[in-house]
Amino acid sequence: MATPIPRTIWALGFVSLFMDLSSELIHSLLPVFLVTTLGASALTVGLIEGIAEATANIVKVFSGAISDFFGRRKILLLLGYGLAALTKPLFPLADSVITVFIARFLDRIGKGIRGAPRDALIADVAPANIRGACFGLRQSMDTVGAFLGPILAILLLLLLNGNIKLVLWAAVIPSVIAVMLIVIGVDEPSGVIARPFHSPLKWAVLTRFPVQYWWVVIIGALFTLARFSEAFLVLRAQQMGLAVTWIPLVMVVMSLVYALSAYPAGILSDRMNKKYLLGIGLFFLIFADLALAQATSIPVLMLGVALWGLHMGFSQGILATLVAETTPPELKGTAFGLFNFIGGVFMLLSSLIAGWLWDRYGAEFTFYCGAVFAFLALSLLTIKRTYHRDLSL
Repeated sequence: MATPIPRTIWALGFVSLFMDLSSELIHSLLPVFLVTTLGASALTVGLIEGIAEATANIVKVFSGAISDFFGRRKILLLLGYGLAALTKPLFPLADSVITVFIARFLDRIGKGIRGAPRDALIADVAPANIRGACFGLRQSMDTVGAFLGPILAILLLLLLNGNIKLVLWAAVIPSVIAVMLIVIGVDEPSGVIARPFHSPLKWAVLTRFPVQYWWVVIIGALFTLARFSEAFLVLRAQQMGLAVTWIPLVMVVMSLVYALSAYPAGILSDRMNKKYLLGIGLFFLIFADLALAQATSIPVLMLGVALWGLHMGFSQGILATLVAETTPPELKGTAFGLFNFIGGVFMLLSSLIAGWLWDRYGAEFTFYCGAVFAFLALSLLTIKRTYHRDLSL
């Protein structure tokens, strides 16, 4: 008989769904809002997105260690999702780039507070034989929200005659629902004990992680460097003349493909070599970059966006599963935090590089460079190590 997925995993999936619906409704319109309404450059968009996502990942390193210390994850989930919900009204109220930056910064701090404890809680409650499926399910439901958010944005733009600020107000409601679901639906496992607090950046803590874990961190960092912010997909659609009302379709297509592929990829990762699945994900990213660079029509643009979504589905949940499998049980939160901290540094770097390349050399060259970074990550992935067999990598 198949092992059922625990109730808390489903609850966390719905929490992610509603919060991502809220966030992606905003995110699908924010680059256009910044460029067309507030006069920002592509480099500015890259800077805002890079700092925001880097902030989230840097905060995760400490929230993960704190959750290990208390032995409780739920309170940090409430704090992180609650802060994100409180920031949603700031976006429609913004009348300058600085205000948008502050709102995005605070929103990502909330994401950073909740991210590592949430992944650690999944690792706590997920049965070992379906751990990949549990991470994949949570990721898929998160991406369903990312799919529904832009669809809602399109419908509201049609109803409200393209008034972006009014549409952004709709993001408040699903964010509140997400917080309520944590209160009533998320339970922590019994018997979890508090542990001594160790700074996650302390050398004595870093040396407790095996070499397999650090190999996963390196691979994850290169994945992040190769995949810059999805804001540039939105800007590419605008550059090609897609009407503002329909620009959120970019995020709809990417998120739909991501949602449909993440859970099956998670199931496959429980049954086959994860190295092959990650390699497939990088091939999808290379072809996505090439399609986006060469696109001269909307169908080709959407093909590139769909391939980008397949890359996400074949990488994000699998990398999270590898982190869970290569770390001591008492340091799961710290492990996810460190993984995301290093990923955050590379996310900032990749977004800044993409913004600078876009302003200086154009969109096509930016995506060609993305393909080169993805090829370098693929090259590293193919390097043979004796411990690959231990990781199913």
